[in-house]
Amino acid sequence: MTAEQHVDGNPKADPKVSTLAYFGTELRIRREEAGLSQTTLGRRTFCTHSYVSRIESGSRVPSEEFAQRCDDALCTGGLFARLWPVVIEHAYPDWFRPFVDLEKDATCIWDFENQVVPGLLQTEEYVQAVFGGGRLPNAHELVAARMTRQSLLEQETPPEIWAVLDESVLRRAIGGPGVMGRQLEHLLACADNPRIVLQVLPFDTGAHAGLPGAFAGLTMHEGPDVVYVDGVVRGHVFADLADVKAARRAYDLLMADALSPKASLNLIAATAKEYLDDERSQSRQPNVAQEQL
Repeated sequence: MTAEQHVDGNPKADPKVSTLAYFGTELRIRREEAGLSQTTLGRRTFCTHSYVSRIESGSRVPSEEFAQRCDDALCTGGLFARLWPVVIEHAYPDWFRPFVDLEKDATCIWDFENQVVPGLLQTEEYVQAVFGGGRLPNAHELVAARMTRQSLLEQETPPEIWAVLDESVLRRAIGGPGVMGRQLEHLLACADNPRIVLQVLPFDTGAHAGLPGAFAGLTMHEGPDVVYVDGVVRGHVFADLADVKAARRAYDLLMADALSPKASLNLIAATAKEYLDDERSQSRQPNVAQEQL
């Protein structure tokens, strides 16, 4: 690798590789044209030199706020703010991107979750805790992509969402009691939207149709329905009529076994209160180490 292929010690991004690399290349070009170092641009955008360096090398997804601050610092007339949505859209893994594209055209999303809150209904701090638990090297990028995907709910005519959550979703305190309590409160706020229906599948149901794992279906405005099934390594989108029919039948059985929407919200509210009471209780406990001092 030649010296020309490096910027401040990091390899230059190849703009032909991805939109993320294109963003990084444009940022480097505009920064150099303005006569600014990465450190100086970092100060003007309220971030570190290493953050700017990683974005220019295409190894980090920029935040929307960073893109806007770069436009201000470099007088680029909104260039980076316009590029940012494209970068985020392509931040998803290749195997998941087809589902994200289909999701935008869905009239209804029917989702069964047995471990975590549905992605479209997650709070940012919950998302951070979810990806942090996997110790993923690109957790920052995944968080940004997940939160951006939720803009789907802000469309003029957003899809209807019907989610069935195994009770374990409520009981698994991802991020601790405070994060989990606020996440459940967010679910209650989401359920105020008449287009969003939540049901909880209680533990005492025993065996149920969702034991094989989580899945989500899309009812499309045009074209056949599809089903997405997650996996340890990657997820898969199924469009075969028999597969979709089997998933829809399983989902109907899950809805039948679940608590009513009203009873489900009552359980979510009670569980949220437990978590937040626990957080307040922990915050009132004296710091033993400080007392010993």
